[in-house]
Amino acid sequence: MSYRTLKEEIEVLEQGLPPQEDDGFIGGKLNPKEANLILIPVPWEATVSFGEGTAKAPDKIKISSHQLDLETFHYEKPYAAGIAMLKTDKKLLKLSNKARKKAIKVIEALENNSTNKKALDFVNKASNILNASIYKKCLKQLKKGKFVGVVGGDHSSPLGLLKALNDTQKEPFGILHVDAHHDLREAYEGFTYSHASIFYNTMKECEKVNKLVQVGIRDYSSEESLRMKNYKQKGACLYDTNMQQLLAKGESLENIFSSYIEQLPKNVYLSIDIDGLEPLNCPNTGTPVPGGLRYSQLEHLIYMVVKSNKNIIGFDLCEVGSSENDWDENVGARVLYQLCAALLASQNKINYN
Repeated sequence: MSYRTLKEEIEVLEQGLPPQEDDGFIGGKLNPKEANLILIPVPWEATVSFGEGTAKAPDKIKISSHQLDLETFHYEKPYAAGIAMLKTDKKLLKLSNKARKKAIKVIEALENNSTNKKALDFVNKASNILNASIYKKCLKQLKKGKFVGVVGGDHSSPLGLLKALNDTQKEPFGILHVDAHHDLREAYEGFTYSHASIFYNTMKECEKVNKLVQVGIRDYSSEESLRMKNYKQKGACLYDTNMQQLLAKGESLENIFSSYIEQLPKNVYLSIDIDGLEPLNCPNTGTPVPGGLRYSQLEHLIYMVVKSNKNIIGFDLCEVGSSENDWDENVGARVLYQLCAALLASQNKINYN
C-alpha cells in the first residue's frame, strides 16, 4: 500500500469515491505516522466456547467499512483527525488457528470428564504470546503519542492494550464494558486467558483500573455475579433486565445511563463486545444472547461518555462474527467508527455537538 499524507487522505475521502479493495479502514491509506488514532487488528479466537469466526473480523470489518458514509450526527468529520488501521499480523492468525485446534481437544476432554494437559499448555502458551505481542504493538504506539484501539478477535484480544495503558497512564482509569456477559470467570475451561476471563485478568493484573462499569449483562454464572458484588466500590453493573424494567416504568434512557457514567473516573476505556447488542445486529457472534441494547442505544451511551467530559483513552471492539451477507461486519464497522469518533472528540481532536 502506498500511504497518503493527512491532507491527501482528507481530500480523497471527501470526494466520496468507491474505495479500492486493498484500501484500509473507511477506505483510508493514511500513513500511520500522521494518524492520531491507530487501530490494531487482532485475528484471534483460540478460546471461543461456542461459535467461531471472530478471527476473521478485523479484515472483514475493514472491507465492510468501505461502504460507510463518513459524516456522523454527533461528531464533525472524524476521519479528518487521522485514523489508520495497521495490517493484520498473519503470524498471530496462524497461531490462533493452531491454538483453536488444540482448544477443541481440551473442551472435548472436559466433556468426557478428562483432561488434555498437553493441548491445554499449548493454548495457554499461545495466549501468552498473543498478550505479549499486542502489549508490544500498543506500547510502541502509545509512546509515540498515539491513541490506540484494538479490533478483535475474541474478547481476550485487548488485554495487551489494557496492560500497556496501565503501564503508561499517569492516573487511574475506569472501564465501561458493554456485553451480554460479565467475562469475569477465572481460567474458564482451563484457559488462563479465555475470552470469558478478560475482566477477571484485567482487574487482577492492571492496578490502575479503579472502576469497572458493565452494561447489558444478561447471561452469567454465580461465580461472576459474586465476583462483581465483591468488587464493591470498584464495580457496578447495569443488568439488561434491570434496564428494560426501568424503561418499561417510564424512566428515560438518559437518566438510566447517567447514573452509571457518573461512577466512572475522568479517564475511561471502552470495551465493546458486539453481543452486548440485540442479536439481530450480530447474529453470527460467538455467543449470541436474546435481549441487549439496540444499536442506537449503544451509540447514545458512547456519546454520553463524551458529553460527560470524560477522556476516552482507548477502546476495543470484539466478538464480531463473520456472515455470508456481511451483516455482522457491517454493524461492526459502524460501531468501530463511532468508537473512533468518540475517542477523538473526547480528546479534543474533532468537534462534537
